[in-house]
Amino acid sequence: MLTERFPPDIGGLARSGARTAGALVALGAEVDVLAWTRSLPPGAMETVEAGTVADSAKGATLHRLGLFANWDLSMQHTLNVLEWLHKDRDFEMTWGHYLYPAGFLAVMFAASVDIPSTVSARGNDIDQMMFPPGDFGRLMWTLERATARTAVSHDLSRKMDLLLGRDAEAFVVPNSVNMDVFSPGQPDASLRTSLSIGDDEAILGFSGELRHKKGFPFLLDALTTVREERPACLLVIGEVRAREQAHLAAYRAACPEDAARIIVTGRIDEPEEVARHLRLCDVVLQPSVWDGLPNAVLEAMSCERVVLASNAGGIPDAIVHHESGFLIDKAMLNKLGIATIEALDLPTADRRKMEIAARRRIETCFQAGVEAAALTAVLERLLPES
Repeated sequence: MLTERFPPDIGGLARSGARTAGALVALGAEVDVLAWTRSLPPGAMETVEAGTVADSAKGATLHRLGLFANWDLSMQHTLNVLEWLHKDRDFEMTWGHYLYPAGFLAVMFAASVDIPSTVSARGNDIDQMMFPPGDFGRLMWTLERATARTAVSHDLSRKMDLLLGRDAEAFVVPNSVNMDVFSPGQPDASLRTSLSIGDDEAILGFSGELRHKKGFPFLLDALTTVREERPACLLVIGEVRAREQAHLAAYRAACPEDAARIIVTGRIDEPEEVARHLRLCDVVLQPSVWDGLPNAVLEAMSCERVVLASNAGGIPDAIVHHESGFLIDKAMLNKLGIATIEALDLPTADRRKMEIAARRRIETCFQAGVEAAALTAVLERLLPES
């Protein structure tokens, strides 16, 4: 498996990579993960043996490879390293986790040693390469030459069909949730106190790395709109990306009282702590401008939280509007504040019904067994004799 990010890196790509590697191990595969990093000198490789990697990827062997200053050098060196590893490990297939650069290199290497390959579309990787300044030619080569294609959502699968001009026969391998960790429970009053959240404040939640892709400007506008009507705060369960700090500073200058009610926890590595914070939220917001299938949405639903999200990417795979959550059109995110007020005003009985439906949706479509079945089908296509 090639991936740009892997734990302890943060973000959905890292987490899904670890979970996929662990799921493949559980199905009986021996998995080597090659992940790039800037924490090592360029070209240096560090191997973490099976059993000592992230809990979700237990049993996989992780190789971290230091990036060069540009991707041209990094990709050439990565092929050299893959050839060297192949002599020892005798790989039978490759998995590119994200279409570029991981997917492109996974297909390139597999073709060079005559083994099957699969690429996994995860988020906005197709969109980034489809439009300028993306590399449309490289995108098409990768999709056409991969032995099999997987996608995290039906939306991405349809985009593959569109680009190839035929049925891409893509396997939809949805993200999955540890439902034992992300489970319903009473909000922790002591945690609320430690975060200095008032008893009368509505808590608008966001989980993950807050950036433009996730609808950062619309979240700020929503907070202001809600606070015009009632006390409220925005709880960011994670971090704000560094490049968004200027936008946040401008908001602080324009709306200092509202900005004072933005609570950023900072990075949280323990899933149990993420779940503990999610249970505080009155509504979890995910106003993505584009997306794959965000883990944050699934985790909040598994905790029986009301989720209000855009209809970007694979989010409609998870949320049935007005049944297991609320959807707002990604072209109408300027109305997020009004929609948030409507979600907060949901009658108690209707809220409870929606919370139960949200968790049931996860149990039916997004737990480990569903993911394992999809991965089994991929392995059977690529390695029918194994």
